[in-house]
Amino acid sequence: MIDVDHQIKFDFYDISIAVSGPKGLMVPVVRDCHDLTFSGIESEIKRLAIKARDGEITVEDMSGGTFTISNGGVFGSMLSTPILNPPQSAILGMHNIIERPIAVNGKVEIHPMMYLALSYDHRIIDGKESVGFLLKVKEALENPTEILMDGDHKKALEL
Repeated sequence: MIDVDHQIKFDFYDISIAVSGPKGLMVPVVRDCHDLTFSGIESEIKRLAIKARDGEITVEDMSGGTFTISNGGVFGSMLSTPILNPPQSAILGMHNIIERPIAVNGKVEIHPMMYLALSYDHRIIDGKESVGFLLKVKEALENPTEILMDGDHKKALEL
């Protein structure tokens, strides 16, 4: 992030996750994601989403994120441009998964597809790195067991 004239880098991952609540979209923070398993991250997202739904979310719950993930796809969004949540320097928008015709080995096949959109602060993040990041996200979404769990699907179930 940029703080006045200084760039600040973090050595931890506190990821803001957009959730829907009775007062609209809220963005609580899953803290220390780098120390959590998939199951742990899922449990924390669920806990924060319930707090938002029940109107019990606090300002502290929504402060201090280093990156945001928004999923307009749950509302049917096909594509949008996510808006940065200052002072963060990037936000990933994930959209609706629908079946689309694509060419595979010279033949048309129907496959599930989802658009991803990354908005970022060009003062901090170079376009080349942002494209590389999106490619890694794409690879992880297409093959989560291999890319994110070292080929062991049981890792996702660990607490």
